[in-house]
Amino acid sequence: MKKTYVIDTNVLIQSPNAIECFEDNTVVLPLVVIEELDNLKNAEGEKGANARSAIRLLEHYRQNGNLLLGTPTKNGGMLRIEKNYIDVTLLEDLPDNKSDNRILKVCKGLMDANATEKIILVSKDILLRIKAQILGIMTEDYTTEQVASEYSQYNGRSELFADEAAFLNFKKNGLSLNDVYITDEEGSRKDVQLIRNEFVLIKADQSNKKTQLGRFDGERIVALQYRKARPYGVKPKNAGQYFLQEALLESPENAPLVIVKGMAGTAKTFYSLAVGLEKILNSEKPSYRKILISRPNAQFDNDIGFLPGTEQEKISPLMRPIIDNLEQLLDSDEEERYKNEKELSGKIEEVFERGIIVAEAMNFIRGRSFVQTYLIIDEAQNMTPKQITGVITRAGKGTKVILLGDPKQIDTPFLDERTNGLSYASEKMKGSPLCYQITLSSDECERSALAMDAISRM
Repeated sequence: MKKTYVIDTNVLIQSPNAIECFEDNTVVLPLVVIEELDNLKNAEGEKGANARSAIRLLEHYRQNGNLLLGTPTKNGGMLRIEKNYIDVTLLEDLPDNKSDNRILKVCKGLMDANATEKIILVSKDILLRIKAQILGIMTEDYTTEQVASEYSQYNGRSELFADEAAFLNFKKNGLSLNDVYITDEEGSRKDVQLIRNEFVLIKADQSNKKTQLGRFDGERIVALQYRKARPYGVKPKNAGQYFLQEALLESPENAPLVIVKGMAGTAKTFYSLAVGLEKILNSEKPSYRKILISRPNAQFDNDIGFLPGTEQEKISPLMRPIIDNLEQLLDSDEEERYKNEKELSGKIEEVFERGIIVAEAMNFIRGRSFVQTYLIIDEAQNMTPKQITGVITRAGKGTKVILLGDPKQIDTPFLDERTNGLSYASEKMKGSPLCYQITLSSDECERSALAMDAISRM
């Protein structure tokens, strides 16, 4: 049975090509959606860019047919604009002049006019979906870019058992998948399936206290290549940080993309900066020209053009977490570090003045290409799938892209743990030979005893 999908504006703002993602069904755009796109087309940042993309796609279909009568989509469906049903009556508490309620009128009008047809409202707005349900209108989220739920998402690591003899021989010869196993709830031995570049904690089956760390290269589990490294004097404190170090230190030719998920305090940003500084300042032949850092911010990115000051002055509030990490890296002496705040600030200013570290707003990164750059995108969970794709596909020769974030801490409207760009990239790039991934667990928090206790309790 074919369906009719009524599309909210926010769906097109997140995914401009959404009207082509409903197979052979009918897609209806209420006239108010066209008005909202018109109001957004000159907006700054991603919102305006996506509105313009959606408008260009509508123009393509307008040239090939009549949008009021309906024009075929590339998947065999139908696209049309609905200008009727402005006189449909809703509940008294839903005012006629509100855009959301005008969309609801179209849905209700289509239902009344086509009693046997399945009418579904598609919106990223939870409150609009609630109002639709109150009115008896079928509704759903836009799920085309939605990945698996949090607990089913790829975390880049596994724990396995190995026979004692194979375990002792691991560093020299590695392990095949036949050498390792997992156990089910009843303790029975089960075969293992691993994803390329998945990190592995191996336990000796005769003693769980004996562990070794490795990575599946697509054929065998091999020992970590950089386990003895100390980037910028930093030593890994847990298995997750050893895995993170391996991913970050690997060359941009072998691992141009690193995706790191984990909650606050797991040293995602700290370790990424440490490796970047090591590769630029402590290498005879620097691997990268610079460290480029960006942190998306839902409100700030759209308004940056209207703020006073230079770009660096505008984005300095967002870079404060980066400065906090640099304070610890550029002066490793904990007892002396803060005795001379002016000297410490001078060290940090120097790395920025020399161009070793460059901070840029996310709004200024779109559309550029990066060559031989160590690119850190912090708080990547606040990006859309389209934004994250735009960053990754801009990586040029010798560039390493590091996506950091916590999918549980999302500040951007209409994004959640299943639709944010970080989770989207993680699932789509799973198994790529060019991508290393690692999710740091809550018990790997190294910020402080209080931070770790709070994470476990709150």
